[in-house]
Amino acid sequence: MSSITLQNRCFDEIEIGDYASVQHTLSMRDIQLFATVAGDFNPTHLEAAFANHAGFSGATAPGMWMGAQISGLLGSQLPGPGTVYAGQSLQFHAAAILGDTLEISITVREKYPEGHIISFDCQCSNQHGQTMMTGIAKVVAPTEKIILTRPDAGLVSVQTHHAFETLLERCDELPAFTVAIAHPCDFSSLKAAIAVAAQNLMQPILVGPRAKIEAIATQNALDISAFRIEDVAHSHAAASRAVELVTSGEAHILMKGSLHTDELMSAVVKSSLRTERRISHVFIMDVPTYHKTLLVTDAAINIYPDLLDKLDICQNAIDLAHILGIAKPKVAILSAVETINPKILSTLEAASLCKMADRGQITGAILDGPLALDNAISYESARIKKITSMVAGDADILLVPDLEAGNILAKQLTFMSNADAAGIVLGARVPIVLTSRADNDRTKLASCVIACLMANARITPT
Repeated sequence: MSSITLQNRCFDEIEIGDYASVQHTLSMRDIQLFATVAGDFNPTHLEAAFANHAGFSGATAPGMWMGAQISGLLGSQLPGPGTVYAGQSLQFHAAAILGDTLEISITVREKYPEGHIISFDCQCSNQHGQTMMTGIAKVVAPTEKIILTRPDAGLVSVQTHHAFETLLERCDELPAFTVAIAHPCDFSSLKAAIAVAAQNLMQPILVGPRAKIEAIATQNALDISAFRIEDVAHSHAAASRAVELVTSGEAHILMKGSLHTDELMSAVVKSSLRTERRISHVFIMDVPTYHKTLLVTDAAINIYPDLLDKLDICQNAIDLAHILGIAKPKVAILSAVETINPKILSTLEAASLCKMADRGQITGAILDGPLALDNAISYESARIKKITSMVAGDADILLVPDLEAGNILAKQLTFMSNADAAGIVLGARVPIVLTSRADNDRTKLASCVIACLMANARITPT
C-alpha cells in the first residue's frame, strides 16, 4: 500500500475564505465504528426497524459523527498537522440516513493573530442539497511547516453477523416443521426449543425423562406447557425414540439435546434414516473477516475419511450450498500445500476428487485442490504463489483432510475470528441438528433455520 503524505498550512499562509471539503457515502460500518469508539449504542443509529418506528427512513448517523468529520478535515487538510482544537459549536438540522452521500466542508471565517486562532464555518449537506449541519469551529493553527507520512492509526475492523438473518427471512413463508429433540435435559436445550417455537420455525417434541425435563423447566422458569413430551427412561432410549419419530414421519427434523453425539448418531446409523450416501457434518460459518458464508466439512463425524468418503462429504456439502442459494459453489480441497506430493495423501485425494468432478462423479460445483488454507481464502496469497484458479481466494466450501483438521479450523474461526458456526448433519433422510453447549443463541437458531430449509427442499419439487 502506498504511503500518504500530509502537509499543513501555517497560520500566516491561510486566508479568510479558504476552503476544504470531503465527500463520503454513509455506511453501516461508519455508524458501527462510531458507536464502538463513542459508546453510543442508540438503536436509532444501529437498528433500521427502530429508526423507521421513530419516523426516520432508515438507520441514522449520530450527529457527532458529522462533527468528527469536521475534526478530520481540520487535522488532516486545513490547517492540517499541528492543529489544536480550541472549540466547536454545531447545530443539527436533519438526520443523515444510511446511504446518503454527504459533503462536509469548512471555510475560514476569521483570523486572530493573538494566539494564532482561526475560526471556521462548518457545514454538511446531502446529495439532495439539504443542509444537515452547520456550526463554527475554532483552532490554534500551526506556525511551523510540517510535511510527514500519514501515521498508522492501526487496523480497525467491524465484525458483524448478518448471514443467518438472511436465511431466517427465507423461512417466513415456510410451515413450522416438527422436530424431535433427543434428551433435552438441560437449560440450553429447552431454551433452544422455546426459541424455535417462538419464531414459528418448529413444533418441538421433547423426547426424554418427563420428570427431569419438567424439573429443569421449573428450575429455570421456562414454559414448556405447549410442547409434547415423549417420556422415556434415559438418553439411549431418547435417541432411539426420537429416531423412530422421524422415521415414521411424525417429525421432519431430528435434533440433539444434552446427550452425547455418538449416542444420537448410533441410533441414526442403525435405522432406516441412512441413505446410500455417507453421513457427514457441515459447519455453516458466518466469519466477519471473510467476504461470504463459508462451509467447513467434515469436522464432527468422519474421523479419517478415505477418498470415496470424501466424495460423499463433498457432494453433501454442495447439495446444501444449493439449498442455501449458492448456485455454483466453489470447493477448496485443503491440504498443507497446494502442490501434489505423493508423501501427503490428502494432496493425492484432492487431485482425484477434482478429476472425479471432471468425470461427473461430483456435480454442481467448481472444485480445486490441493489448496493450502491461505490461498483457498485469500486472493493475495494465491496471487503471490502464482496460483491460477477459479476457487482460490473465493471458496464457498472448505473440504478438510480429516476431522482433526476440520475441528481445529472451525474452532479457530469461532474463538479467534469471532465466527458464528451453525451445524447440520447431511446424508440422512432428514436434517439432523447437532448443537453444542458452547453455541450461542444465534448459532443454535441458525442451525434450526438451515434444517428447516433442508426439510422444505425435501418436500418441494425442484
